[in-house]
Amino acid sequence: MRKLIQHGSSTALSACETVPGHDSAIGHVTGRAAYVDDLPGPADMHHLAVGLSPHASARIRHMDLSEVRCQPGVIDVITAAEIPGHNEVGAVYPGDPLLAENEVRYAGQMVFAVVADTLYHARCAVAHACIDYQVMTPALDPVASIKAGLTVLPEHMHERPLPAPALDRGAAMSEDTQTSGNVDRALQEAPHVLTGEQCIGGQEHFYLEGQIAQAERLDDDGLRVLTSSQHPSEVQKLVAEVLGIPLHGIVAEVRRMGGGFGGKESQAAALGAMAALAAHRNGCAIRFRLPRADDMQATGKRHPFYNQYRVGFDETGRLIGADITLIGNCGHSPDLSEGVVDRAMFHADNAYYLGHARVTGHRAMTHTASNTAFRGFGGPQGMMPIEGAMDDIARTLGLDPLDVRKRNLYDLERCETHYGQQIDQPLIGDLIETLEASSNYRVRRDEMAAFNADSPVIRKGLALTPVKFGISFTARHLNQAGALLMIYTDGSVLINHGGTEMGQGLHTKVCQVVARELGIAYHRVRISATRTDKVPNTSPTAASSGADLNAMAARKAAITLRERLVDFASEWQALPREQLTLTGDGLTTGTGHIEWSELIQQAYLARVPLSATGFYATPEIHYDRQTGRGRPFYYYAWGAAVSEVHVDTLTGEYRVARVDILHDVGDSLNPAIDRGQIEGGFIQGMGWLTTEELKWDDQGHLLTTGPATYKIPACGDAPRDFRVALLEGHPNSQATIYRSKAVGEPPLMLAISVWSALRDAIASLADDRSSPRLDTPATPERVLMACHAARAGNVHDGGATREEMPDVMSEK
Repeated sequence: MRKLIQHGSSTALSACETVPGHDSAIGHVTGRAAYVDDLPGPADMHHLAVGLSPHASARIRHMDLSEVRCQPGVIDVITAAEIPGHNEVGAVYPGDPLLAENEVRYAGQMVFAVVADTLYHARCAVAHACIDYQVMTPALDPVASIKAGLTVLPEHMHERPLPAPALDRGAAMSEDTQTSGNVDRALQEAPHVLTGEQCIGGQEHFYLEGQIAQAERLDDDGLRVLTSSQHPSEVQKLVAEVLGIPLHGIVAEVRRMGGGFGGKESQAAALGAMAALAAHRNGCAIRFRLPRADDMQATGKRHPFYNQYRVGFDETGRLIGADITLIGNCGHSPDLSEGVVDRAMFHADNAYYLGHARVTGHRAMTHTASNTAFRGFGGPQGMMPIEGAMDDIARTLGLDPLDVRKRNLYDLERCETHYGQQIDQPLIGDLIETLEASSNYRVRRDEMAAFNADSPVIRKGLALTPVKFGISFTARHLNQAGALLMIYTDGSVLINHGGTEMGQGLHTKVCQVVARELGIAYHRVRISATRTDKVPNTSPTAASSGADLNAMAARKAAITLRERLVDFASEWQALPREQLTLTGDGLTTGTGHIEWSELIQQAYLARVPLSATGFYATPEIHYDRQTGRGRPFYYYAWGAAVSEVHVDTLTGEYRVARVDILHDVGDSLNPAIDRGQIEGGFIQGMGWLTTEELKWDDQGHLLTTGPATYKIPACGDAPRDFRVALLEGHPNSQATIYRSKAVGEPPLMLAISVWSALRDAIASLADDRSSPRLDTPATPERVLMACHAARAGNVHDGGATREEMPDVMSEK
């Protein structure tokens, strides 16, 4: 059995033994940590509110804002006509106007803005607008959109007349495909073939701090934008383009965010641009905060997906071939959907060797807010079909789903993905064996079968599911980072890097790395706010790469300074470099120890430069979109979870009774932070799959706009028995920062085990002969309907079947 770092253990840290947990924890708990809306405003502070479209698809015939301008406290009303530069804040491709002009494409789109002396006055004034719309029929069904050729691919952006674009050209461009082997022949010759379909719901980010920005004029005619954004460089770029000024005229700054999860990667830019535009026009500071209901209407979510799968397998349950189709509901514009669907396709195998495989991805346009990044970035949605198929195969053959999963895992012989990347560290087999034993899976499975046989109402379910998650941005150019490191004459150290802190502990890890490389105490190192005038052209803090990129850049800067200091000390002490080491909070020589502050003071007097920059670019990654082949990921993170659920089959209510997790983080930079990320990621994933339901009416209006109608997991929803362990003894095979692995996104997908366990419990109502269809989120209502179907013998209805696939796949 592998040696583990158990939850709550006092095992020493692998990188910096004396470093505490999250260094912002005290500020967060006591309320001393200041977010944008906590900051005292300048004396000239004004506030901004926006008018949102009430329609999902409409033309603007006429807009009369004269009454708005007459309201108390109003100093400015802004429409698209007043934008001096580009009316565009699309992250990658055009399609996201800052303010609507001529047409609106989703209910909640920003149409105009009001600037007033108070937030109350600004919001009251918005209600006095008089806008005449020609209402159109919205496209709200992603499957219907794909059949009609409505996609968000970039070639299509300028050919979108309402109500529908030219269907012949759109349909030809609607998909990407990754293929390995001869899929059709493999499926034709397979002894068994199953098909299935899923509807996977979206997810609201529901960060504690909503979208917000503040803009202030600088005395050199520039603008400083305080933004709650995961991508300050993008805020800088888009603000400059909206205003029509050079990038050096904008400073975007992020001290901290009250949560991000991807929702502030691209969509925070619109608030920064709107606040900056108002500040630029009126010569005063502007704060723009969206109230929760407006935030939920105006901003995108995790992409809902419609998935189909056809799998061929032998008598043991081993896959022979797989044909998987993924349709992402992208909303009205591209935003980041190209990459989201790409990553869903890359993760359609999860941890399994598919054999002959074809994975097809579609990007459907609908008249809803443009969906965007969310923890996992399409990976979770892409994994769902193959996990559903594993359960389906097992019940078709009368096997334990875990045995079917184990027979299909990547190993040293079968280690090439369907997109051609070789897996050089397939840990998942050993990891699952360890977790199977530590969780007592087999005994609990037998006990559960006996319980279910004697229990007419309460049924128990158990599932062990794996995770393989690729680490890198799939857009190659984003895999870079810079850092600026400064040492002051008292020995204190200040580091600035391009990553942003949203509660995940990135700054703590970067400080650890700098302290370790310089051989100094952790308390000497501090991080300054992320600013575009310190480190330029930064990548977003996303793709689980925050520490991989920024800590490595900081390390390179620290190594540069360390070498300078050792060179100086060698001359100063007249000793060979080999006898000098920066350690123990100072300089250790062959004859004694010099305190760090003394070393720095002497280096300053000797005119040694005490600042340095560092830069890092992830090596070896590439991908050819035309062939669907390459190495898009530097490495993979692995994990597995066992979840046990108890279901009341008469009401559909259930609880998650116990969860056991074993997760691979390489040589952990900070086990306390990593465990926190695993626990939080799992709970967030559980919310996505069970309780967090987004609802729209048939006109495209979002109905779930706050905590009264949208249920995120609460303390009472957490597993009663929650056991988390880190796999030890498996450093990353790639040269990452101290051989660690990313931990931000991979744990979210461990929650697939909860969904699979619910299906397991419901299947017991049909003697485990068939798998129920259970779309997500698996709310009590959906669970109850699945229970009724299982009792009635209709478990195949829309689930795994031997019939032909529905139209989308058969028309390919």
